[in-house]
Amino acid sequence: MDKALRAERCPVCLGRRFRAFRKGTLEAAALRADQVKITDREYGATWDLSLCLDCRHLFADPYPSPEFLLSLYGRVEDPLYDQEAVGRSRNFESILDRLDKLRPARGELFDVGAATGILGDLARRRGWKVDGIEPSLWAVRRAEAKYGLALRRGDFLEAELPENRYQAVTMVDLIEHTPRPREAVGRAFRILAPGGALVIVTPNIHSLAARAAGRRWWHLRPGHLAYFSSRSLRRLLAEAGFRILSWRRYAWTFSLHYLLSRGRAFAGLLESARFASFLKGVRIKLALGDSFEVYAAKEQDPAR
Repeated sequence: MDKALRAERCPVCLGRRFRAFRKGTLEAAALRADQVKITDREYGATWDLSLCLDCRHLFADPYPSPEFLLSLYGRVEDPLYDQEAVGRSRNFESILDRLDKLRPARGELFDVGAATGILGDLARRRGWKVDGIEPSLWAVRRAEAKYGLALRRGDFLEAELPENRYQAVTMVDLIEHTPRPREAVGRAFRILAPGGALVIVTPNIHSLAARAAGRRWWHLRPGHLAYFSSRSLRRLLAEAGFRILSWRRYAWTFSLHYLLSRGRAFAGLLESARFASFLKGVRIKLALGDSFEVYAAKEQDPAR
């Protein structure tokens, strides 16, 4: 099986006018499951990137095949992600607060890339009926054991799902991981009920933080195959049939322990169990503005 494919069209607008943008350091044949977990810290490690001259989307070219990616994500284990459940819960609570204001009638919510079920559990506590999908066997088992969530395991694009069903679909830090963002957003449109809302959080390649950090920007990492501009993300949503309801800059909350663990210089400091426990209790909100947080409604048939 080929593990790398060349792009023939832009994965967002299907345009054929794109050029080489940056030479990367990664090769599909050498990619490992631990490099695509949520908490990897290979900042600056990227694929060869191409830039679409029509919509300004930046994407991996060549890119790992979807089948190879699914096999890798299926083997991911990421205990550090689950250890940050409190901080991540604060991130997801803010998303759910805004979703509830935009769509106060709670119904069925589908979480794409559900990880260990943190967002799904919070949504269920608010009265949502939760469904979701996650490729990692470890994460699916963790969601069942910790939250009693029975997530689907597999590929969102290949799963058998009802159409016109859900009142909300969440894609938090998801579409930058797929070489097929157009298909992913189109699938979300089809499974949403009329008037349903799609929530997307994804890195902003043109943010001030991205420019300041340069090649060490923390979103430049092996698991990310796509980097959206405002222009390319708006086009992606519009062509799928969505109307944007809200467009924000995303803010993260993490423990000080997790933030220090991102740098190898603090490894010795974190070895003390007592000090590590203290650091895990200190919450830091990072309003870096380097990710889009977008809410969009299904309102029309894109085929018209």
